Amino acid sequence: MLKVLVADDDATLRLSVSSALLASGKFRVEEAADGQEAVEKIKSDHFQLVLLDVDMPRKTGLEALREIKEHDPSVIAIIMTAYANVNDAVAAVKEGAYDYLSKPVKEEKLLTLIARAFEAHSLISRVAASAPKLASDRPMIGKTDLMQKVFHVINRLSKVDTPVLVRGPSGTGKELIARAIHHNSSFKDGKFVAINCSAIPENLFESELFGHEKGSFTGADQRKIGKFQYAEGGTLFLDEVGDMPLLMQVKLLRVLQEKVFTPVGANREIESNVRIIAATNRPLEDMIKKGTFREDLYYRLNVMPIFLPPLSERRADIDQLIDLFVQKFNKAQGKKILGPTPDALSVLKKYEWPGNIRELENIIEHAFILEETHQIQLSSLPDKVLEAVGIDLNSLPSSPAKDPSLKNAAVTSSASAPENEAEADEDFADQELVRIPEGDLDFNKHKEAFEKEFIIKALKMFNGRINQTALHANIPKKTLLRKIEKYGIVAKDYAN
Repeated sequence: MLKVLVADDDATLRLSVSSALLASGKFRVEEAADGQEAVEKIKSDHFQLVLLDVDMPRKTGLEALREIKEHDPSVIAIIMTAYANVNDAVAAVKEGAYDYLSKPVKEEKLLTLIARAFEAHSLISRVAASAPKLASDRPMIGKTDLMQKVFHVINRLSKVDTPVLVRGPSGTGKELIARAIHHNSSFKDGKFVAINCSAIPENLFESELFGHEKGSFTGADQRKIGKFQYAEGGTLFLDEVGDMPLLMQVKLLRVLQEKVFTPVGANREIESNVRIIAATNRPLEDMIKKGTFREDLYYRLNVMPIFLPPLSERRADIDQLIDLFVQKFNKAQGKKILGPTPDALSVLKKYEWPGNIRELENIIEHAFILEETHQIQLSSLPDKVLEAVGIDLNSLPSSPAKDPSLKNAAVTSSASAPENEAEADEDFADQELVRIPEGDLDFNKHKEAFEKEFIIKALKMFNGRINQTALHANIPKKTLLRKIEKYGIVAKDYAN
């Protein structure tokens, strides 16, 4: 049922409105005596609709509306006013209210307006989730038989509300599959809430999922709603469910079976209407034998599993995936790259892709950073990819990315740059561009001479462009700028 908050300082009106809503049998209702209490309730629980009086103590209806919409824009708000005041109505709509009601509130008009509000909200949600019905800018791609089978299972799972277990190696798009199920199901008008089980400390797991009451443990200085309450009426995606502690597995199983849970420190049970989709790349069957994953939870989740194949088993999809990422990074970086050259495409199709689709996306992004032509050349691909398919790096045409004088600085991924200046300084010291006269062993003197020569050489190679120089030479940009200032180097002097 939909949850509604009625906020008014007039207890008689609150009772009248609440009674009408409860009598319809469609709503669960809570009340607030003023604007401040309304905001606090919205922030500590999840409501689909709030009815706000304009004139309330502590916070007016309009002030409360602003805070509510800032906290959760999806909450439908209707303003109640004692007078048919056009100014109040206009101000409320500008702040995000759906409409307003004049007092005294008539039951028939109240229920009709609420029905219209939910209908409009549902229509907007359906339009936003259509074509291709994913809350993502990434469409579903897969012309191989393996992926067509996956899409068939998604279609069947979208028509039921049973829990789902998505299996597959890291980087194969398990969350994307979960979103596809959500946005084609009866839960599509609710939230899609994702949580990574491997990223939550064990002592905070229960609070994160079920919430807690104020004072329930040290540091619990205010009430908190958990992911189950936040996802009410929608889908909760439990990524890396194999990393969930055993105690939490027991509690998750209870929610799946009983449809209720208890926040930490509370003495009340809360009903749960949430679709559970879990995902893992771990061998749960082996974990069951070792006693690290509960067999009963496994069977509860594994009613109709989805197995995602690694990218190496769906090579026919690589072309489409590359096209997708090329479009994405053209838009993000303002470039007009057409795609890979035939040689580069051949390499990408031969590579084994241990990191699957995520690795492919990262490598295309890496190539975009290096590439200065209208196509992705072999020289813009990471050395590890070229070497893995048997390409002799020395046979490639000369390019900044493969220049032998920067062989220790050539990047193999955007994540390989030193994380701090100390590491960068050590990298400088490893190079041998400066000849040391015999007997002259002043380390700092020669280190500085090398740094200056190295930076000038790199700037020449990249036409004085700071970003390109920092990337190719494997130097944090801040470090490069500091060194340029230190040695009085003018980067523009090396631009062609």
